[in-house]
Amino acid sequence: MLQRIIFWAFGFYLLTSFISISASQIFLGLSLVAALIFWISRKTWPRWPAFFWALLVYMALSLVAAYFSHSPVTSFRDSRELLLYLIVPLTLAALSSLEKSIWANRLLLISAGANLLYSFFYFFFQASPGERIRGFMGHYMTEAGLLLLFSCLALSLFCFLQSQERIIWGVAFGLTAIALLLTQTRSAWLGLLVGAAIVIYYYRPQLLLILPLLIVLIFVISPSPIKKRALSIFSTKSYSNRIRLEYLRAGIQIIKEYPLFGTGPDTVDVVFKNPKYGLSKEARENVHLHNNLTQIAAERGLPALAAWLIFLGLAFWELLKLLQHRAPSRLFPQAVAGISILLAFFIAGLFEYNFGDSEVVTLFLCLITWPFALNQSLQKNTPYHLEKPQP
Repeated sequence: MLQRIIFWAFGFYLLTSFISISASQIFLGLSLVAALIFWISRKTWPRWPAFFWALLVYMALSLVAAYFSHSPVTSFRDSRELLLYLIVPLTLAALSSLEKSIWANRLLLISAGANLLYSFFYFFFQASPGERIRGFMGHYMTEAGLLLLFSCLALSLFCFLQSQERIIWGVAFGLTAIALLLTQTRSAWLGLLVGAAIVIYYYRPQLLLILPLLIVLIFVISPSPIKKRALSIFSTKSYSNRIRLEYLRAGIQIIKEYPLFGTGPDTVDVVFKNPKYGLSKEARENVHLHNNLTQIAAERGLPALAAWLIFLGLAFWELLKLLQHRAPSRLFPQAVAGISILLAFFIAGLFEYNFGDSEVVTLFLCLITWPFALNQSLQKNTPYHLEKPQP
């Protein structure tokens, strides 16, 4: 009974992950409570991947940084979001069989599909001229972060699934890519470019040769606002690029002043208002440094940044190991998606603080843990021969 509650509550989290922040977190909490009761009653804990240990260290160092914070009350309040990282062992518990993993993918597809319908309806019938597309979550940056993760998953399932279901995932990828383009979020564009390249490399490496041509074609047929936004990537004079350079300089200065524990979680935006950091009036009005590396180091310290980078490195290495011997047909696309999502998220995070967006980071941790849950369930329940599915 408890295992069913864990899965269905987790499934409803996936079903609402693109639709409602409050609903998704409520279902996630219900699933976690059921999982804790299950683990305690059985006196056993899930066999989580090594990267979660590094994430636990990051969590601990974040709490230490909160203790030494400029505003401990603010930092400890912000630290409640660390509980969301428990989605790693929860994913392992919820997706305990191949069948559950398949259904979970479908529930996430439904959620993303509902969001896409709303996004396109809003963009074409309600949005003001020049306004960016947005979904149920409201802000276009959160929309872009979620779409980036889902697009990598959809492309991998389209390329590697061996059933008719792959067509649905192909359509989902196409629509998601269009919506992501309309968010005009350049960091997510770069992330998708890297993520898609990873999937294509594992699918048919020779297709990477036509990727630049595809990018040029998309640029040519895109409307003028998209073209201007794309060209601004290479301009150091554009407003957003100039602001990011200001944040980089200020972030480095803050890190030098607070190397061990930073200024404290959720306090950098108060500290960098000090004129000595040289931020313009516009830059001081923002709430973060637009870069995962500088943001984490500035507010939590260099040891926390090291733990975070080790977490990413271990996750990447362990995902690669899942593919070394060619995983079975259902695991292979999920593992490739995990690598694609990891690298896409990291690249996008060089230009945006996406690890601070709770909706995005929760889904990110879920999707990179998913292959490990599927691998454990296959090893436990079904002997199999490792081989790569044929494209």
